Amino acid sequence: MIGHCQESFAGLPVADYSCGDTGVDAADLPSADAVAWRIATGWDGDRPFTELWADFLDTVAADRVRAVIIGAWWGNDGYTSVRPVLDALIASADRLPALRGLFLADVMSEQCELSWLDLDDVTPVLEAYPRLEEFTVRGCGMGGLGFRPLRHERLRSLRFESGGLPGEVVRAVGASELPRLEHLALWLGVEQYGGDATVADLAPVLSGARLPAMTHLGIQDSEIQDEIAAAVAAAPVVAQLASLDLSMGTLGDEGAEALLSGQPLTHLERLDLHHHYLSDAMMRRVCDALEPSGVEVNVSEQEETEVWDDLGDGEEEFRFVAVSE
Repeated sequence: MIGHCQESFAGLPVADYSCGDTGVDAADLPSADAVAWRIATGWDGDRPFTELWADFLDTVAADRVRAVIIGAWWGNDGYTSVRPVLDALIASADRLPALRGLFLADVMSEQCELSWLDLDDVTPVLEAYPRLEEFTVRGCGMGGLGFRPLRHERLRSLRFESGGLPGEVVRAVGASELPRLEHLALWLGVEQYGGDATVADLAPVLSGARLPAMTHLGIQDSEIQDEIAAAVAAAPVVAQLASLDLSMGTLGDEGAEALLSGQPLTHLERLDLHHHYLSDAMMRRVCDALEPSGVEVNVSEQEETEVWDDLGDGEEEFRFVAVSE
């Protein structure tokens, strides 16, 4: 579950612009460039998002806004498509020349489960903002999330937070030209919610060929985390990384053994494996192998494999990712 909204983004504290009334006094608001603005209709909001967005642009000094977070865009009439939100963002690009950070769908589970968060092709947003440096998208593949290969000269951070990231999105990221990208995080999720990405889909990312500046890689929240760990153990991109995140998934001793048996990881500053299924002995092995070299290792949130008796047909083992539904 996602239990809270962003408190900071793009290096800035978050300020909400979710007023239900028109005529907000700009003098009562923070400086336009001092915060990341969260635009959200609110749980009981009766103003359409597009009206709230227009009010925001007319009230703050839009040409100085550095970061925007899109929260819940539907009101008391129920969930609606994100398409008008994307259209409004694209149409407003000329009014936001200083925008460097954009978070799409900063929504808690209480507002909408991740698997219900219905998105669309987000590529046109990046195309509309060629100066954007940080782009985070939260949503599930079952709801139409799309991404096409593109070249973006300025993007430094790209995150897809999903309970089921489509393989076509992963392949499009790998096929994109992102010469300045430093931080890439992909929450792969589970097949039940559209997460059909394979290790083969990740191959272009793991090669690092189109990502010369990348220093952080997160391939997280996956039900094939052992297979991913084995692929990462031999991936050329690892040599250029300062931090590696394989957390939130079903990583077990097999995947950890592959990491320890593969290429050296002692050059890393951080290795994040939290939410895992490692044995106590394997946790100690990982820490003992890397921490003496100065690597910060996170093996918190040790999970236990669940064993279910399937109505007398034998026992079956289950492992669960941190975020899916």
